[in-house]
Amino acid sequence: MVTTSDVIGTGVLLAYYLGVCFLLPSLLKLREWIPFELVRKMQHIAYSMSIFLLLHLFSSWYVAIAAAFLLVLVAYPALLLMERFPWYRRLFVDRGRGGELRKQLLYVQLSFALLIFVFWGLLGVRWYYVTAVAVMGWGFGDAAAALVGKAWGRRHIFLPLVESAKTCEGTVAMTLVAAVAFFLTMWLYGGHPWHVSLIVALVAAPFAGVVELFSRRGLDTLTVPFTSACLILPMVILFAHLGW
Repeated sequence: MVTTSDVIGTGVLLAYYLGVCFLLPSLLKLREWIPFELVRKMQHIAYSMSIFLLLHLFSSWYVAIAAAFLLVLVAYPALLLMERFPWYRRLFVDRGRGGELRKQLLYVQLSFALLIFVFWGLLGVRWYYVTAVAVMGWGFGDAAAALVGKAWGRRHIFLPLVESAKTCEGTVAMTLVAAVAFFLTMWLYGGHPWHVSLIVALVAAPFAGVVELFSRRGLDTLTVPFTSACLILPMVILFAHLGW
């Protein structure tokens, strides 16, 4: 059943994406002294932070998923239409000939919907915080990988299935920043003791770094959060069993 608070929550979610994820990055892009990649990754982090809106503004997991897909139904065709106009590339934070922005919007909402379905819908509200932990590790870690890799990356990684632009420096940055994000979210948001949060972060972060390394064409938006969540959950259950 959809409540009044769900309707308000949907409005807040749409306003957040319009204002924080689209308009604000566009305004920052107009400031030519701000590097494009920095603006792009700020937008990326803004996407990841929206997971807290989905987890707290809605009365049930299925309404949260419905709101996520409503956003796609509204924004995806609008972006597809605007890509045809020459002013689109000047205004929006999109690479190449356009298309990355709407593709990432779709991937992000699919990722969030999958995590909410599993860690809230199937497993129950007790585990919904795992979704936020996994998304924060991906959001901040991936942003660090791109920024550090482009600015200071010198050692390119030449392995099968690894995109040529990826570097050792970027992967190390991804791992370290993901560890910090995992730790802080587990501790401050998940309510776990600091030592449990630290162990989980130190174990999960290298796996997240490896998964991001081998994820191609932006699929890390899906692979990194879900893999991280599936790794974090059994560790938390084990520590609870041990009385930690």
